[in-house]
Amino acid sequence: MATALTHARPTWRCLRVIAFLPMGWASPTYAGEVPPPAYQMAAASADVPSPVLFAVALQESGAVLRGRLIPWPWTLDVAGNPERYPTRAEACIRLQHLLARLAAERVDVGLAQINLGFQSHRYAKPCDLLDPYTNLTIAARILREQHLPNEDWLLAIGRYHRPAGGDPAMRYRRSVGLHLARLLAKAGTP
Repeated sequence: MATALTHARPTWRCLRVIAFLPMGWASPTYAGEVPPPAYQMAAASADVPSPVLFAVALQESGAVLRGRLIPWPWTLDVAGNPERYPTRAEACIRLQHLLARLAAERVDVGLAQINLGFQSHRYAKPCDLLDPYTNLTIAARILREQHLPNEDWLLAIGRYHRPAGGDPAMRYRRSVGLHLARLLAKAGTP
């Protein structure tokens, strides 16, 4: 079985993987630049601001590697406990084992932590959500669906996490809002 990575102590194998990751979706920065190209592409496809999508991914799968917060593509959240894997294959094996014993609603997958149960109509196979581009495209669509005309994107972000709203949506909105504010400040956006 795969060994999950932790937030604070990535393995050397994990660091070697990071060195070879395409810079488009796993750039080891905290948004010192605009969101990486994959975020821009997925966001544009759904008419969502790319910093919004990137901030959601930082909140959902962010891991500190080399002193920087980055979204980690092979993250599984199992009943509220994040697990990070060094490869897509290892995350997929773990995901298949989890689904043999847990309800799909208890598992979130990938960069933007797509819930397997509530979003089952959006993917063919659960491991498809470990593909960063697929995951981001789905997340951008969900954000677009949750956004109402002339509304602040933070409200849509809260509903992304919990469509019913309430305190969980408010807390999530606040956390993602902090990431978003830092991103916009570093990008020089007023």
